Amino acid sequence: MTQAPAAPAKTRAQIKEATLRKDPWWRQPAVTAAFLGVVVVYLTWASLVNADYVWGPYISPLYSPCLAATCTPGDSSFFLIPWLTWLTPAIIIIGGPMGFRLTCYYYRKAYYRAFWRAPAACAVREPHARYTGETRIPLILQNLHRYFFWIALTFNAFLTYDAVIAFRSYGGQWGHMGLGTLVLIINAALLWLYSLSCHACRHAVGGRLKHFSSHPVRYRMWTLVSRLNARHMELAWISLTWVLLTDLYIRLVASGAITDLRFF
Repeated sequence: MTQAPAAPAKTRAQIKEATLRKDPWWRQPAVTAAFLGVVVVYLTWASLVNADYVWGPYISPLYSPCLAATCTPGDSSFFLIPWLTWLTPAIIIIGGPMGFRLTCYYYRKAYYRAFWRAPAACAVREPHARYTGETRIPLILQNLHRYFFWIALTFNAFLTYDAVIAFRSYGGQWGHMGLGTLVLIINAALLWLYSLSCHACRHAVGGRLKHFSSHPVRYRMWTLVSRLNARHMELAWISLTWVLLTDLYIRLVASGAITDLRFF
């Protein structure tokens, strides 16, 4: 007499391993965590040291615009707040660009995987028992990204102004250019590209449109931003690295460690 086949198990398969992947899946989140750790340490130090951030027409992007009453004379300040004497200029403004990057869709993926393992990689089990997404404090604040986008554009305008000012000599005469000028121009350009490639920008120029044919200008803008959006990850890392290198270059020149190369 033939026996009937056993009924399928009603419980899920019990797999003890965190993942069955045999490739080095941990490498990318580990590298991301290490690099972001270096960035946090450097930004913290550079923002608190409050020295060597201005040299002639050059000002570090971490200190621009300088709002504190303690700003170094000649640092292209726009507005001074007299009672802000106990904070460094960098600490006062860091919330704007930092908020934009922290809430960036790409960076969220990067540091969620690198630090929170949510998850660390595709097909890798995460250690959290529950998943609530970005619906509760503090992650619900990530929805402020669309507002930080406009704040970031304001900072980009200031940094573009700093790049123009960098065409002056140490004495204030126009029509001069040094290596620092080139560094500041590239810094401003990369930050514009990073901001304009943002998903929030793509939604701002083309979102909520039912018929692109009725809005040819916005459709053209949406097409251009979409092309940039495909490079958003690369622009995020390159622009962040260049900001640190720009601050470092100006700091080395201001401290006398190196001499600015003058082109004309």
